[in-house]
Amino acid sequence: MSVMTAADHRIPRDVANLLGTPGAYADGRIHETYRWLRANEPFGVADIDGVDPFWVATRHADILEISRQNALFHNGDRNPVITSQAADRKVREMMGGSPHLLRTLIHMDEPDHLKYRALTQAWFMPQNLRSMEERIRVIARAAVDRMAASGGRCDFVKDVALQYPLHVIMRILGAPEADEPRMLKLTQEIFGAADPELSRDGGAAKPIEEQAVDFGMITDFFDYFRKFSAGKRENPTDDLGTVIATSLIDGQPISDLEAMSYYIIVATAGHDTTSSSTGGALWALAENPGELAKVKADPSLIPGLVDESIRWTTPVKTFMRTATEDVTFADRDVKKGDWIMLCYASANRDEAVFDDPYSFRVDRKPNKHLAFGYGAHLCLGQHLAKMEMRILWEELLPRLDELELDGVPALSEAVFVNGPKRLPIRFKMH
Repeated sequence: MSVMTAADHRIPRDVANLLGTPGAYADGRIHETYRWLRANEPFGVADIDGVDPFWVATRHADILEISRQNALFHNGDRNPVITSQAADRKVREMMGGSPHLLRTLIHMDEPDHLKYRALTQAWFMPQNLRSMEERIRVIARAAVDRMAASGGRCDFVKDVALQYPLHVIMRILGAPEADEPRMLKLTQEIFGAADPELSRDGGAAKPIEEQAVDFGMITDFFDYFRKFSAGKRENPTDDLGTVIATSLIDGQPISDLEAMSYYIIVATAGHDTTSSSTGGALWALAENPGELAKVKADPSLIPGLVDESIRWTTPVKTFMRTATEDVTFADRDVKKGDWIMLCYASANRDEAVFDDPYSFRVDRKPNKHLAFGYGAHLCLGQHLAKMEMRILWEELLPRLDELELDGVPALSEAVFVNGPKRLPIRFKMH
């Protein structure tokens, strides 16, 4: 990365540090940080101990513009997830100079990105998803029935929001139901690595500069999916797992690294972000009974509830981009190789775009949130996520008579992907 000087619109150190503090994403401080940045330094430089300096984009318009320009702002030149200098060195040593331990769609640029995206894109298009709707509705109905049988109290995250989308994505992959607990545990460990309740090693939450790479977790994923992939090649079936296992890129079988990476991104991001938005929705409805009454009285508002909960929660908080050439952006001189943090949760509360952005409104229109990204890297599974959530609310809300919190909910401590990890509720259903 180019060397930035003090004149390069430095963000105050106490503000910058919060951007790399997992706990700030759990207790709400990050939203105050974003609010301050949008008003005072919307495109400035953060300098955190142990991390290369990086630009921080907090305005909706700037994040949209960067996301449009995929040739100018790359995903794959550096790590697309903020990482410490020590962790970056360790990965490069292990991967022969590459900054990537995995090589998923989020780590790719053209021409590879489009080739790999095309392998599974048809599976996630609305016309194909329509054929799965009834199967997904059966899964949703079973989840609602289990909730109804729980005696009027449950942890909605643990009992419903985590299990339902996980079951859907494992069915789509063609993985056995018996493997779901293992996949959930690995997913929580990879996205909750900084959270003492979710991480593999426990202990206190670590800021970005102290976080290390857990090669054991990646090894466990690879061990699972190598066996899974071999089984799909030997006995191909009509599922996404077989599509990935038997894929060809430029006439050659997909490599082991890229196949394993594909499985991991589908199996983890394919359910975790949906779980977070689902939990975030019910949390917000419990705290806003007027909004719950509104959507119960008018089920046509359910798609609006889905979009608002995705905006409200914004499970993917940040992604990094790398400038491929010198450019003036937002009146700042960005140099080739500079690292840029896109703060999606800030964009989704930008006062210039959203009226009363700190209020949860099921009938918010328009709702131009950026929770799925934008441009070439727009989330591949966005239609599936929205359909899963819509179906769950269509099954649950008509039966839900009363809802309130039954304890203190909690968000996970994570800078990259976070959402509700605990949501105790009390309810009445018929």
